[in-house]
Amino acid sequence: MTTGAQALLRTLVNAGVRVCFTNPGTSEMHFVAALDDVPEMRAVLTLFEGVATGAADGYARMTGHPAATLLHLGPGLGNGLANLHNARRARVPVVNIIGDHATYHVPFDAQLQSDIETVARNVSPGFVRTATDTARLPLDVVDAITAAVGPPGQVATLIVPADLSWTEGASPAQLPEAGRPPAAADSVIREAADALRKGRRTAMLLGGAALHGAGLQLAGQLAAATGVTLLAEVFPTRIERGAGLPKVERLAYLAEMSQTQLRGFDHLVLVDAAPPVSFFAYPGKPSDLVPEGCAVHRLTADDDVVASLSALIELLDVGHWPIDAQPAHRPGLPDGELTAGSVCQAVAALLPERAIVVDESLTSGAAFPSMSAGAPPHDVLTLTGGAIGMGLPLAVGASVACPDRPVIALQADGSAMYTMQALWTMAREQLDVTVVLLNNRSYGILNVELQRVGASGNGAASHHQLDLSSPPLDFVALAQGMGVPASRPTTAREFAVQLSNSLAEPGPHLIEAVVPQVFTGRKLKALPVALRTMEALPAPLAKALRRRIAP
Repeated sequence: MTTGAQALLRTLVNAGVRVCFTNPGTSEMHFVAALDDVPEMRAVLTLFEGVATGAADGYARMTGHPAATLLHLGPGLGNGLANLHNARRARVPVVNIIGDHATYHVPFDAQLQSDIETVARNVSPGFVRTATDTARLPLDVVDAITAAVGPPGQVATLIVPADLSWTEGASPAQLPEAGRPPAAADSVIREAADALRKGRRTAMLLGGAALHGAGLQLAGQLAAATGVTLLAEVFPTRIERGAGLPKVERLAYLAEMSQTQLRGFDHLVLVDAAPPVSFFAYPGKPSDLVPEGCAVHRLTADDDVVASLSALIELLDVGHWPIDAQPAHRPGLPDGELTAGSVCQAVAALLPERAIVVDESLTSGAAFPSMSAGAPPHDVLTLTGGAIGMGLPLAVGASVACPDRPVIALQADGSAMYTMQALWTMAREQLDVTVVLLNNRSYGILNVELQRVGASGNGAASHHQLDLSSPPLDFVALAQGMGVPASRPTTAREFAVQLSNSLAEPGPHLIEAVVPQVFTGRKLKALPVALRTMEALPAPLAKALRRRIAP
């Protein structure tokens, strides 16, 4: 017999959960001690719970398998909630383990006592459980892993009282073998096939597993054979893109631009995606973005995406059709002034093959999608739940998941400050992450939203709430203080040289690019165009936009 903590860890490892992102406290000390007895578990220490939860999200996005987190009581869970929210919206598996007070200590209402279950249900609605018996604890772990893997993938939260961890009497459990989910029902496949037949204007909205690997290739075949338009969710969990891959147009962040993209379609087929809605409510603008008269068909819910698309291809007899691949093309290296556009241009010009790009660049990264469309194949991870502060933690998790692939974090300044502690974990683990810190000294997106929601704030007090220039943030000093080499170029050419050097040298680096705001004042009118994926724009509009934001 072993302690509960030892059996918990061994059960995780038996089930293939080999990474745990941790920020432990007193209630988790027996879990920490048990790590010495289970060397197969890689425990990655973080300095803030939001880094641990975001890293678990990034790991799951790249592997399809869960990592575990280790958090301390209710306040520790509270610190990690924002990135658990993003993980929930990404529909990825996370096993969220939270230590609690010993069962007999709970009635004393000690200082850290709280209602953990109620808090956890906000981000883990499908599975929240407090373990009550040491002998049963490994079975609770099995249930949590099973729930996390799904389908659908989700955050599963297991709360472990401290006395269950230190008590002996537990035996590690095995995860029962799980079968793959089936393809969609025949009637659903036939309905989608009818929508894709020629003579009707149809779009497929792709999410999840339909945006990378075999799912993306199959969607590309369908598009080439039937003429269906391929669209992606506004903020996809993971999208594979670049030369040789099917062309997919991301829906715009701004509702009126999404409406333009969707206008005129008779049918919208959802593949591992939800119906499109406006990110926020705006005065006088709709929340439901499906055009009037457009029929919506859900091809997959919790079904196997690849199997469902394969069945659709077989029914339409288009399995021999080659995809319409994105041609290879890179922009030249930039010169002149350092701007958001020149930064995006340099990243696109130097992007390594099989790179993982974690994009939390917000307004400053508007040009990157078009400039990198023909770059070597790469993956992009985005802000699925809209809770900022995910970029640096996601980069940690993606790098732990894929140590043989370079990771580039396109990171805005304001959102970086939510989880800067991730840099320390990058240095400690020597992760191959290059952080491109786009510093426009502003909450740029909120300058836009201030006007879009109809607020009248144009005075000094309102703009002072969105300004980050006084005092200016020094990201070079912040990075160096956490052990990450950092630099601050002053020209586009210097940036390109420093980026090239960083990509050639293993380990973490940060490059701070102090750039002008892309959209302020009169430039705000260009924003609806800019926040749309530019390769989908008509050529005249794309050309005009590039002139507006490129160097």
